[in-house]
Amino acid sequence: MQKRESDATTRLGWTARLGRASARHPGRVVGGWLLLAVVLGILVARFGAATTDDVTIPGADSQAAIDTSRAAFPGAGNPPQRFVVRAPSLTATADTAALERAVVALLAEPEVSGATAPTARNGQLAGDGATGTINITLRVAGKDITRSLATTLQADVERAVAGTDVTVTPADQLATVLDQDTNRRAELIGLLAALVILLVAFGSVAAALLPLGVAIVGLAVAVLGLGLLGHALDIPTVAPSLASMIGLGVGIDYSLFGLNRFQRALIDGEAPVAAATTTSATAGRAVLFAAFSVIAALSGLALVGMPLMRSLAIASGFAVLVAGTAAVTLLPACLSWLGQRLATRRPASLGAAGGWARLAYAVARRPWSVLVGSVVVLGVLAAPAVELRLGQLDAGSWPTSTLSRQAYDQLATGFGPGADGPLLVTTQYADRLSGATDPRAVAVARDLGATPGVARVTPPQVSADGTVARYSLQPTTGPSDPATAVLVDHLRADVLPAAAPGAVSHVGGMTAGKADLTDRISSRMLLVVGAVVLVATLLLLVAFRAPIVALKAALMNLLSVGAAYGILVAVFTWGYGAGLLGLEAPVPIESYVPLLMFAVLFGLSTDYEVFLLTAVREEWAATGDGRGSVASGMAKTGRVITSAALIMICVFLSFTITSDPVIKMLGVGMAAAVAVDATIVRGLLVPSTMTLLGGWNWWLPAWLDRILPHLHDAAPVPGGLEAASPR
Repeated sequence: MQKRESDATTRLGWTARLGRASARHPGRVVGGWLLLAVVLGILVARFGAATTDDVTIPGADSQAAIDTSRAAFPGAGNPPQRFVVRAPSLTATADTAALERAVVALLAEPEVSGATAPTARNGQLAGDGATGTINITLRVAGKDITRSLATTLQADVERAVAGTDVTVTPADQLATVLDQDTNRRAELIGLLAALVILLVAFGSVAAALLPLGVAIVGLAVAVLGLGLLGHALDIPTVAPSLASMIGLGVGIDYSLFGLNRFQRALIDGEAPVAAATTTSATAGRAVLFAAFSVIAALSGLALVGMPLMRSLAIASGFAVLVAGTAAVTLLPACLSWLGQRLATRRPASLGAAGGWARLAYAVARRPWSVLVGSVVVLGVLAAPAVELRLGQLDAGSWPTSTLSRQAYDQLATGFGPGADGPLLVTTQYADRLSGATDPRAVAVARDLGATPGVARVTPPQVSADGTVARYSLQPTTGPSDPATAVLVDHLRADVLPAAAPGAVSHVGGMTAGKADLTDRISSRMLLVVGAVVLVATLLLLVAFRAPIVALKAALMNLLSVGAAYGILVAVFTWGYGAGLLGLEAPVPIESYVPLLMFAVLFGLSTDYEVFLLTAVREEWAATGDGRGSVASGMAKTGRVITSAALIMICVFLSFTITSDPVIKMLGVGMAAAVAVDATIVRGLLVPSTMTLLGGWNWWLPAWLDRILPHLHDAAPVPGGLEAASPR
């Protein structure tokens, strides 16, 4: 008996062997995962989770400005961090003394290498005398500023000014770190919603809690590991939230598909270990393929040629990889451990009848009407996407309850809107400047200051070798104002070539960098979209050996993404429902959000396509009945796909309670796409088109049959599926 099981397991492939090993040693597997999570947690507590908002754009003018400045002024240290201080009069004796005490307290901290109080001379005191900044230079880079360090520095300043009229607000990376949501509320809401859905789907507390437990462990490993990875790579601040959102959603979904298959195996009479092995060989293989599809789609972001997009892809892909690994190791161990306690009721997706089957047959009776109606609805949803414009977000888009927003408003009130996004200008000469008073450097400062849209310019700083001069320029408009991006282009194209003929000039800073980011993404978007569509189509072609199915799936995925873009524009650009998300007004759509959404959603849509088409293909292979196989496949997968989609939607929407507008955009956009995909696309478009195509769904020309690989465990087809003629 054992030998027959072993031979069968070997024939099923390595996923079955891995699942069998995990099922036979559940204590070791579960203990290993928990130990890994604990060790990662200890390391993060010791070294911190590093993230950064610095954007590196190789080849961009803004990056050239930063690189030139760093090379010419190597002793400048890290960019200063600021505390915004306000009082009726910061020049009052008591307030001035308090600010000096704050500087002394900050300099006593080992991580602080420099600190200066606001004075009219150093430019840190606004003209109204009521607003100023304490500038500090840290010995650690911005991405290495921990919450503990930011809290300590804030406490030092607040103790120093206690008893005076001075108020203190952290700004820059200090505020970002302190504002970072732990996402615990969002994750908790998503988990509770998922629990309710799973209870309804399975009718068992044990069966409902299992996918949540596996997903939580995988999420902990992914997020903690990502925090440590941030010390080696520049991980954007938004990346942990994105990884949590995607990791939690796919983690629950993957475990849900596995649990559903395990229950079916138990009903068929298999023992728990054998059922877990069967689950790994079938659902586990599909889960790994689905996870690889998402990762492959995300890899297309590397074509943008920017570390930011690469890092976001790595963060998201890492979360999916961990979720997939947990589904084929931790899940089989837990399934075997719980065993018959999970066989509390027959999975609803087993029935050949039911709502999904009735829907499939109803669609099959009027396929053309359903097809046309579905396309019209999707077209209406996607229509607003024609007004999709990539823009820039700044702290002014955050809720007023956040420190970043409070500091932004205070700086704008005291120093002007441009104080929240100063520009860096560098000019590099072939010969030496005589110093900061060199007529050429002074002329550049004068011309910059006379440019419309420029509020003020600092005197030139000249490098030790006299070849580079740099200036800090404050626009009259805020960082996200389109007029600021226009000013950047004007400085580069007109002002600097005339003011510094013969010199190599660059314009950098946060606003210039984001403008360059938008331009780079816009220029590469079609390339990335094409690559992602091609990869997804090839994956489906290899999986199902059906070119029409693969092409049709790619087209439908595009329709889902288009609808999501339309909803994104309606909410964030037009402002419909923005108030419900905690936004005071419409906000620009961050330049990288649509492209990131596209990659993630194309991968997730491919997931559902794989699960549905696998069931349809099995029925077609067994019966050759085109219409019946669609109905049966939908009956088998409809309930579980619907549950999985509802869970994903709830998880994505739960993250809209976070403060970060980018996370709100991703949550709304991806929830909308999954909702459209699981209802209109899978419920109406798929059955209508498959009914109309009939046998052509599985047509495969002989020349393609010869070059496509045969999956070793593909379902056999009576008479040869690949050779089946359309009918």
